[in-house]
Amino acid sequence: MQSVRPFLRPVALPALAALPLAAVLMVAPAPASAQSFLEELFGIGRAARPPVPPAPIPGGRAPGAPGEAPPEAAPRPAPAPPAPPKPVVLKTPNDDAVLGQELQQNGNAGSLRLDRSGAGFTARVTLSGTKVSQPTEACKVALGDGQPLALADQGKPNGVTQLASAGPACPLRFEILEGSVMVMPLAEAESCVFTASDCATTPKGLWGPGAAALLPRAQEFDSARGVADKAVRENYKVMTQRARREDVRPIVTEQAAFSSDREQICRAYVREGSHGFCHLRFSEARALSLATRLGLSGAAPTASNAPRPAARVRRPAPAVEGMNPGFEAGAQDQ
Repeated sequence: MQSVRPFLRPVALPALAALPLAAVLMVAPAPASAQSFLEELFGIGRAARPPVPPAPIPGGRAPGAPGEAPPEAAPRPAPAPPAPPKPVVLKTPNDDAVLGQELQQNGNAGSLRLDRSGAGFTARVTLSGTKVSQPTEACKVALGDGQPLALADQGKPNGVTQLASAGPACPLRFEILEGSVMVMPLAEAESCVFTASDCATTPKGLWGPGAAALLPRAQEFDSARGVADKAVRENYKVMTQRARREDVRPIVTEQAAFSSDREQICRAYVREGSHGFCHLRFSEARALSLATRLGLSGAAPTASNAPRPAARVRRPAPAVEGMNPGFEAGAQDQ
């Protein structure tokens, strides 16, 4: 008995291969992009094209060529060296501004008045001190019995007018600053003792106005002091750069002494911490002295010590009867 084989209908192979293709075409994009999709699928489109090498550089070889090193980046220019510091010249004090003014040592002791006499200057000086026999008691001595003392004009060796008294009792040196006078004893001792008056005095220090006249100008002095301190630093740098190596150390020592002397002298000025008048004048004198030693005496000022304008203070509007004061003030601010 013959075995009965099941009847199998042969299926054409191309039809089987078309099934995946038909499925792909069902999800393929629109007919406009079907051709490009099939080219990429079978490797006959852009994927079969060789990569295009980069265009050659005119006048040179193409980058990345075999055996060629990549071009080096152009060297950056070296930064320019910092400009050397320049000396700063402040405005020279006006001598006439202190003439006829009643100045006091540290703003609260003694009396000093400068005046002109012909082509020269005179001074009336009253020194405050303590009794030699009773150090707890105060005393006063008028130089020259209260008469004007003739002062010798010594020019401007430190950038400001310098005067000197020739009296044997207590010879003094006067340096005219802006609105003040720096007084220094010419003798080795800083104190002057008057035996006949039983009085010991120490006239060294800044003689200027009292605190009542200085406190309203505190902001002005603070702004000007920044200019003066910067001038001192710049002139000090120029001094050290121009000096010979063996002369640098004395200049550094002198600068350190300036800072300590300023602190020692100005701490005695009345209400100095509130207005800073003494620190300002002391720094200005130092800056002018350094500029003079640098050969800039009489030069036009290169920095101004004029203060910046003070900020305008908004005053509240007065209250109006029958209205809300807070609302009225708010309306003024808008």
